[in-house]
Amino acid sequence: MRAWAVDRTDPAAGRVRLVERPDPRPGPGEVLVAVRTCGVCRTDLHLRDGDLPPKRPGVVPGHQIVGEVVEPGPGATRFPLGARVGVAWLRSTCGRCRFCLRGDENLCLVPRFTGWDDDGGFAELAVAPEAYVYPLPASFDDVHVAPLLCAGIIGYRALLRARLPAGGRLGLWGLGASAHLTLQVARHQGARIHVFTRAPAARELALRLGADSAQGVTDPTPEPLDSAILFAPVGDLVPWALAALDRGGTLAVAGVHLTDLPPLVYEDHLFEERTLTSVTANTRGDGAALLALAEEVPLRPEVTTYPFDAVHTALDDLAADRVVGTAVVSLRS
Repeated sequence: MRAWAVDRTDPAAGRVRLVERPDPRPGPGEVLVAVRTCGVCRTDLHLRDGDLPPKRPGVVPGHQIVGEVVEPGPGATRFPLGARVGVAWLRSTCGRCRFCLRGDENLCLVPRFTGWDDDGGFAELAVAPEAYVYPLPASFDDVHVAPLLCAGIIGYRALLRARLPAGGRLGLWGLGASAHLTLQVARHQGARIHVFTRAPAARELALRLGADSAQGVTDPTPEPLDSAILFAPVGDLVPWALAALDRGGTLAVAGVHLTDLPPLVYEDHLFEERTLTSVTANTRGDGAALLALAEEVPLRPEVTTYPFDAVHTALDDLAADRVVGTAVVSLRS
């Protein structure tokens, strides 16, 4: 099969290289998936650029996989041949550690992640444990359902972590793949939403999706915020977002990578019971809840599609803020 593998030994090649690999085979409890589409996430960019160290050389990124089951492994019975399924970031957990046993599998001590520990979806074929694979809502096509599998799920969990009250005031820093879906969910829940982003096209998208305001990342907030989510991986923005919170407000940091935080001033940023929290991966329950909510809203991802041969271009465009909404790689002509 053809696949894009991380190779930072040759910067001229864009640090991902198109390679030929033997077709993978599913092991016990796994399914082999013929990939149709795969969303492009900023985590893939962090992996390519070394912000996240690869767990092994030559790993294939991509963890928003939409495809069809073409072969079950021994004992795999959950999905019939031809079933359309989604494979997301959380690939497996131990099920035995104290976090798994209390229902917090996102905090598992020995998790594995798609496209980081094991090969992901920038390939013609992918293998995944069937217990961590999602059935997909029929109302979404292959291109538009792919971003839900990470951008949607992580945005949903970030919204939970931000403790947005009913009818509350929410600030979003950054408006990429995850934030533009989170905006739609929060709007559906009746929130007032203020977006802070450096890209003029993203500000236009925010207003089109129903945001109450859109401004630069360090502009003053139009009103104090009950909750905020930082999607941009920029630690320097944490003090700005915390200072925008009303008393008792919460800032959730949604990325797997964040640049270093500057010093915080207790009286300005944390006093009056302001909370700073992080978001770590997701549970399978988060994924199932988001996919159900996606049909109810309904979510409408803003998508730019790239052919499989242009994975490197999609990553470059994401790095340069040339993608409005989310990028999706399609393996179908």
